[in-house]
This record gives sequence, structure tokens and C-alpha cells, in this order.
Amino acid sequence: RYRKLSVNLPYICCFENRRMATLDSIREPVAAELSAYEEYLRDALRSPNAYVSSVLNYIFGTRGKGIRPLLVMLSGALHRGTEPIGERSFLAAMLIEMLHTASLVHDDVVDEAYVRRSKPAVNALWRSRTSVLIGDYIFARSFSVGLERGATDIVAFITKSIGQVCEGELTQSQQSDRLEMTREIYLDIIYKKTATLIGASSGSGALAVGASAEEVERMKTFGDHLGIAFQIKDDILDYALSSQTGKPACGDLKERKITLPLLTVLESVSDRERRHLIAKLSDIRRRPQNVDYLRDAVVAGRGLERSAEVMGDYLDRARALLGGYPDSPCRRSLLSLCDYIAEREK
Repeated sequence: RYRKLSVNLPYICCFENRRMATLDSIREPVAAELSAYEEYLRDALRSPNAYVSSVLNYIFGTRGKGIRPLLVMLSGALHRGTEPIGERSFLAAMLIEMLHTASLVHDDVVDEAYVRRSKPAVNALWRSRTSVLIGDYIFARSFSVGLERGATDIVAFITKSIGQVCEGELTQSQQSDRLEMTREIYLDIIYKKTATLIGASSGSGALAVGASAEEVERMKTFGDHLGIAFQIKDDILDYALSSQTGKPACGDLKERKITLPLLTVLESVSDRERRHLIAKLSDIRRRPQNVDYLRDAVVAGRGLERSAEVMGDYLDRARALLGGYPDSPCRRSLLSLCDYIAEREK
């Protein structure tokens, strides 16, 4: 029913006639602080145990783009006044990044995934038992450091996100069994599993330098919107080639996850066609060829373009929250980060 179509994902989500934002240029206003943070991170999580250190060093060497610590530093620099970017900011960045990192290590065990960012996942090189325990170690050690150094306000602020991340993942697992996804449930899932940590990043960045409660809440909301857009872009990129993203193509479909590209198509077709597509998804583990069928349905139904429009709306909301700040390199970097989220190809 659906003929095969090619789709240029970067074209869908890029802006024409404008230079693409890069992470290197976005980092410039806080490059020195990020360099100092890297030293702080390795020192804080150093273990005297050689085996633990070897696993940690591998994890540190295969981290992602560093958007969460970057947000902590940019938000802190935007609000610092006369306050320096110092240990409290480094601590907030460490707690956020290590919470995210540990959750990914655990996710790979749960999902039986053996590739992460085009490299072997921890559970591919060590046993699953080791992966679970090193994730637990990262959780425990990170929050122990936070409490030892007296940053109880930052620890309390960030800890609120842990339960939400777990709840989001559990709800998504439930929906992949039931196949009853709605727009409201989808947005709740991606807020909890992704956006809440990104919101905690920008919010804790302001908190770490003594910003007002109103400013902390504004920056948390900024990060929430940015995080929802980030996850929607991830869901769009799931339909790209693995050679582009470093992840298996259509991994969500293979796990029977209904994300926004497919959801927008399900919302727009007849009840009969919806039931037909859901049946294809339900049987996808027994009939792998259904992956191509559903991908073609999403492309033909403009699910990628429609998802990009929703993503753009959340990015506009994030940009609007920066409107009250005077022009500065940090504000420009935060605006450029919004552009980067839309334009990234992996």
C-alpha cells in the first residue's frame, strides 16, 4: 500500500539560508568553565579500585554531546552577577550528567542493546551484572559527593527528577504492551524520561549561582521545553539511517514504541486504517518486514514533517522565555542551542 520513499531528515528540520549552529560555537562563552568541570568530574568520581576505574574511564570516554552540563554552565553564567562559576555549578553539572549516564547504562541492559553512539555499550564489553552495578555506583557516588560538599539545595532540586525518569520509562514500557498511545500520554512520557533532566540542568545552573526562585523556575521551564523538543528530534531521527545517527534505524518501531512520527499518522487516518497500522506494529517482532511497511507509512503520511512542526513550537516557547534577558554571549548561545536541537543530524 505504501510505496518506498526516501526522506531527507536534515532538510525537514533545518532552517534555510542560515549558518548551522555548532556545539563548539555554543560552548565558547563557557569554554573555560567546561574544561574545569571535566577535571572536577574525574576527580570527584575517581575510584581506588582498578576494575571500577577501568569501567568508569570507558564510560567517561564514550559520553555524548554534553548538552546537560553545557546548559548548567550557560544558565549559571546568565545569572551569576558577581558570583563565579565554581564548585556548586560543577557539582550540579556532575549530578545531572551522571544521573543521565547511569540511566543509559541501565537502559542498555533492560533493552538488551549492545551499541551506544556507534561504540560497544558497557554491557557489550562487561557482563550485564557489572553494568547494573556500575550504574548504581555512579548514582551513589555522585549524590554522596553532593551531600559531602554541603550542596543540599542542589541535591534536593535534582533528586526530584529521578522518580520522574523512571516513571516515564515504565509508562512507555506499558504503552508498548498495550499499543494505546495518545498525544497526552506521549508528551507526558517524553517530559518525564527526557525533558525533566534537561529542565533540571538549566534550573540548577541558575540555582547554583544564587538566582532568585522566579529565575530558577523560568530556566527550568526553558529546559523543559528544550527537552521535549530534543526528544521529539530523537524520535524523528529514529527513522534515519544508522550510518547517520550511530543507532539502529527504526529502533523504536522494533520495540513497538509509538512515538510522535507514527502517532501523528495514526491521528490522521481512518479508524480502519489505524487498526491496520496497529496490527502491523503488534506483529512486528514476528514479522520484521513490518518495520519497512510502517516506516513507509510514516513517510507517506508526513509524520516526520508534522513532528518537526510540534518540535518547532516547543523551541519557540523556549526562545520566548529568554526574551527578558539583555543581549549577551550566553543568551545568544542558549538561543543557538535551540537552533542546534532542530538542526542536529544525530
